[in-house]
Amino acid sequence: MSAHILVVDDDPIQRRLLKNAVERQGYVAHLAENGKVALDFLSRTSGDVNVIVLDLMMPEMDGLTFLAALREMGVQTPVIVQTGQGSIEFVVQAMRAGAFDFVVKPVSPERIATSIANALKLDYREGKAKGGRRRAGVVGFNDIVSASPDMLRVIDLAQRAAHSNIPVVLEGESGVGKEMIARAIQSGSDRAGKPFITVNCGAIPANLVESILFGHEKGAFTGATERHTGKFVEADGGTLFLDEIGDLPLEVQVKLLRAVQSGEIETVGAGRVHKVNVRLISATNKDLIEEVRAGRFREDLYYRLNVFPITIPALRRRKEDIPHLVRVFAERFSVEQKLSQNLGVSAGALALLTAYDWPGNIRQLENAIFRAVVLAEGDELTELDFPQIAAQVPEFRTAELAATAVASMPAQSSSVVRPITEDLGFPQPMLPPRTMRPDPRALLAAAYPASDNVIVSTDDTGEVRKLADVEEELIRFALKFYRGQMSQVARKLGIGRSTLYRKLKDYGIDPDDPLKEAA
Repeated sequence: MSAHILVVDDDPIQRRLLKNAVERQGYVAHLAENGKVALDFLSRTSGDVNVIVLDLMMPEMDGLTFLAALREMGVQTPVIVQTGQGSIEFVVQAMRAGAFDFVVKPVSPERIATSIANALKLDYREGKAKGGRRRAGVVGFNDIVSASPDMLRVIDLAQRAAHSNIPVVLEGESGVGKEMIARAIQSGSDRAGKPFITVNCGAIPANLVESILFGHEKGAFTGATERHTGKFVEADGGTLFLDEIGDLPLEVQVKLLRAVQSGEIETVGAGRVHKVNVRLISATNKDLIEEVRAGRFREDLYYRLNVFPITIPALRRRKEDIPHLVRVFAERFSVEQKLSQNLGVSAGALALLTAYDWPGNIRQLENAIFRAVVLAEGDELTELDFPQIAAQVPEFRTAELAATAVASMPAQSSSVVRPITEDLGFPQPMLPPRTMRPDPRALLAAAYPASDNVIVSTDDTGEVRKLADVEEELIRFALKFYRGQMSQVARKLGIGRSTLYRKLKDYGIDPDDPLKEAA
């Protein structure tokens, strides 16, 4: 039975493009031009929609308000939000409000199809992720969790490499998943089921590298009390994965070049060469061409190995993958720790983990989830289970201080209008109740002084201020608050862009410096 996808977007062209992309995958598409229409549709067809694709910026009811309404209705349908380039703050708020995934506009049909497929893997009614669990000892391309276009390109290149014996170099920072890609190449090739041998070249003492790679005969050197076959022989018929190959000593690089060129190795202390059939995959977090220029890596070996380079992006460059990885790790570690049920992940925790840049990449994220699962006391992971991460994300780090500051602020006089954020429809993060959790307005209070966040209704003489003066102040604040994003400012103020530009000219407001007074 085909899945039903609800597309909520105020742009008719975008709705049509998404409808075509959804139907091309064999799904049934339903369309709504804003949040109110979508809620009405859901109330009439409860349980029939499998995934919702939601634009964040819409008139009448924006995406964040729609997400809040879904939670009040108890609807747990996965929601994929669309956001403009660079608006990570809105992504974080959407994740807090319960969004399953996000895509950056303009979104390709392939990207939205991948995101929908990932959302359909989740059975929210049972609260359990379907799939994503790694088979013991085997890693295939289907086990690689990703929704990022850059990472999908990596997977495509790796799948092509798997169909031949071409030497592959995997480039990328530590912890991005180079070994997992290498294992997937092995399992997708005709060497699947054959040995996969890993060697971390940077972790072996320089005087032992040659012996470990090529083996040694008994008595070949002091301490060689037994014969050792070496990693090349162990990998014969299969794949040898040389991690951190940039750390290989120059003298060993000469013998490696011979092994790559002719498939022949010479065991230390032996008088003859040995033929091996090995698929070589290398990995490095260094710029090998710079190592060549510096004389630390042989140029001839570089060109022998670097036939098919694949660069794996850092996790901070593919934040779309974070929510999926978090859910998969939480499920996996719940099983490994033999918990009575798989731990869920709260919307607030997903928002926090998505906001963080993860300098240690996937390895750091995996370890953070492991620690949180081991120490968890409830049935889901929340922001409070990641104190070290929260301390490094500015908006989460300042939240408690802001809450304290707001609590200590004196009451405002009756001549002060409500905070501007209410009138602008400031997207309020929807956080589940939890002790010591700050009110969303506390974050605003931390970012904007109280005097900048209110409109005073009377002047110094006690008379009501002119409407034009209040309007000018409101426009200046909106420009500052939305960082000069003119479409968003106009939408939130409820006016057209042309009207906004006219008012800027009338009031002499510089959109790049809205607080500057006109000359």
